[in-house]
Amino acid sequence: MNTIDRIFGNLENWRKSLGEKEPSVTTVAEQYTRNPWAVLASTIVSLRTKDEVTLKVSKVLLETAPTPAFLRNLEEKEIVRLIYPAGFYRTKAANLKKIAAILIEQYGGLVPSDMDALLALPGVGRKTANLVLIEAFGRDGICVDTHVHRIANRIGWVSAASPEQTEFALREILPLKYWKGLNSLFVLYGQRICGPISPFCSKCVIASFCPRRGVKKNR
Repeated sequence: MNTIDRIFGNLENWRKSLGEKEPSVTTVAEQYTRNPWAVLASTIVSLRTKDEVTLKVSKVLLETAPTPAFLRNLEEKEIVRLIYPAGFYRTKAANLKKIAAILIEQYGGLVPSDMDALLALPGVGRKTANLVLIEAFGRDGICVDTHVHRIANRIGWVSAASPEQTEFALREILPLKYWKGLNSLFVLYGQRICGPISPFCSKCVIASFCPRRGVKKNR
């Protein structure tokens, strides 16, 4: 068993010991039978928003707007009301309305399964696009947010200046079997143990593999 396998094994065992539920977007994807619109809308909502809020808001939004056509017919202020208190709800409401119009006008009301097409949508970055491809279309992708970026650099897997650079570096070294589950695992670990400032190295289940790059203080 190589180092990457052992790190993932330790982290998976740690997560199981917590009895944690699936991340909010994964939960929405399962509830709506991997419906691409439901996944895309909930992913937009989830940005900088707690999981419990994402789940609640996504359900309310999708009950009112189960398709892009329904959402496009809503006033922007109504979308704001539906997704409040998600973070940056006004910006997200504006983007969702624009996205709905684009999907109808350019894709027949369907969410595209192409990375470049997804990235062209308002408010959609690589993390969101990868998550949609993974959860809605079963495609392989690596979602890199601040937690994944920080931990991947801290444990010495990559040496990258940005999340996008980290994503492409990870694509070169990670076995395909770990791509889809990386984000949910590292986000949880980043929230509970491997935080940005003074991480809990004394509680870390992968401490023996970690050179602690960039760590100036730990607990």
